[in-house]
Amino acid sequence: MKKIILSLVISLFVLTGFSYSQLKIGYIDSKTIMSKLPDAIDANQKLDGFIKDWQAELKKMEDTKKAKESDYEKRKLIMTEQTRKDLEAEIKKLGDDIDAYRDKKFGAHGELFQKQDELMKPVQNKIFNAIQDVAKEQDLDFVFDRGADVLLLYAKEKYDITPLVLDKLKLQ
Repeated sequence: MKKIILSLVISLFVLTGFSYSQLKIGYIDSKTIMSKLPDAIDANQKLDGFIKDWQAELKKMEDTKKAKESDYEKRKLIMTEQTRKDLEAEIKKLGDDIDAYRDKKFGAHGELFQKQDELMKPVQNKIFNAIQDVAKEQDLDFVFDRGADVLLLYAKEKYDITPLVLDKLKLQ
């Protein structure tokens, strides 16, 4: 639906644009920019560090739960009823703790989402400002991101402003 609306808007601008003046369109490849921008690389490395630490903690918790389950299975026939119930409750609590930790770190509103927003927002703002500057300097009417959900099926290379944006960010 999003692509259909975008196509209609572009068609409207193209059709009305030709009757008044030549339409100027540029595009960028955000993946290229993000892969070459030191701030973005640094932010991604920090995020990867958080993820690695959280996954290690999660694995430790899961290993503890598996060890308890294994111990329980080996000894359940010789345990008293109360000991069995206590261990089953402990194993269930470990499972609940694992689920809560996973949600706290990786859930929709978890720490990963918050860290991404915190670390990437300044980078995205910097890129957006550079794109705006280049678009104004080049007198472009539209700039599309080839690396995002909006796809370009055809584009002349002369309209690719990715190198200009990288230059504006002092990255060449």
